[in-house]
Amino acid sequence: MDFQYTEEQLMLRQTVRDFAEQELAKDARERDAEERFPTEQVKKMGELGFMGIQVDPKYGGGGMDTVAYAILIEELSRVDASAGVICSVNNSLVCYGLEKFASEEIKQKYLVPLAKGEKLGSFCLSEPGSGSDASALKTTVVRDGDEWVINGTKNFITNGVHADVYIVFATEDPSKGYKGVRCIVVDRDNPGVKIGKKEKKLGIRSSDTASIIFEDCRVPVSNLVGEPEKGFRIALTILDCGRIGIAAQAMGIAVGAFEAAVKYAKEREQFGRPIARFQAIQFMLAEMDTRIHAARWLIYHAANLKDRGEPYEAAASRAKLYASETAMFCADRAVQIHGGYGYTKDYPVERFLRDAKITEIYEGTSEIQKLVIARHVLK
Repeated sequence: MDFQYTEEQLMLRQTVRDFAEQELAKDARERDAEERFPTEQVKKMGELGFMGIQVDPKYGGGGMDTVAYAILIEELSRVDASAGVICSVNNSLVCYGLEKFASEEIKQKYLVPLAKGEKLGSFCLSEPGSGSDASALKTTVVRDGDEWVINGTKNFITNGVHADVYIVFATEDPSKGYKGVRCIVVDRDNPGVKIGKKEKKLGIRSSDTASIIFEDCRVPVSNLVGEPEKGFRIALTILDCGRIGIAAQAMGIAVGAFEAAVKYAKEREQFGRPIARFQAIQFMLAEMDTRIHAARWLIYHAANLKDRGEPYEAAASRAKLYASETAMFCADRAVQIHGGYGYTKDYPVERFLRDAKITEIYEGTSEIQKLVIARHVLK
């Protein structure tokens, strides 16, 4: 199978790379240290069309394919994984779900400004007691006339502090299990919405992660997304798309670490010659390069299946599983090649290593990906 880049995809790659190197790189280390959200850069990403790259142009999006989306997230994350995940969440967990499942009214009100980058979205599924077991929701939603009333707490919510729109999953009837789950759009400025604890994290520290608390949060009945009993299926479908984004984020981290390692190996001299001349270093670089190529094809394969309208759940899980392991492998080897300097904040590889770990955890841990893959193997 040939994944030849189109001219449009190549132009996108160059545009994103230029933006990342000119706008993200200049303060990525400082934002990481200060846990500072890249407000200015996110606004520019919206102006460049990055925040709704796959959305139909009639809703303000770029109308590009999933391979282009993967290119976008990889190139952002190659420089700054925090910007990569901010963009990924808005694209795949928010815009994709609304475009695929929401009513025309919701699309006009929410999808258009989200795709244009005028608003930022967030995906509220995880709870303090509900992570991998996503159907065990405690957040409730009750119908009261022409409104839904939401009560509960969501946990580990990316973009939680800065989002304007939340895609919320809550249970209307716990006795129905996953069939009782509903998907509802909530505005940030709703008086029933409160921002809880902002997490202090190991990595992706320029991206905010917080708890979102809903206390008698009232929203119009028309804010329901999709059919009532399909809420949980909507969540799983959205996550399949999101896993391609996180795989691309992991790929970007791996590439960033690899490029830093190659550069350092050519410059650093020991025993009178660059360490790139030593076989031990060459073997590490060769392994990194091979894994990066393999992971990239897994991502593009999943993206290609999605664009053709074919089942891609297992392919997305394979891509995320392998790409996240590749990110950890490459970041670890990059630190090793840098030696003592790799353990300091003078070089970016320690940040790549910290950023890489989360790709094995969020939007389905590696163990969950293995379960998804195994289920398909055993069918």
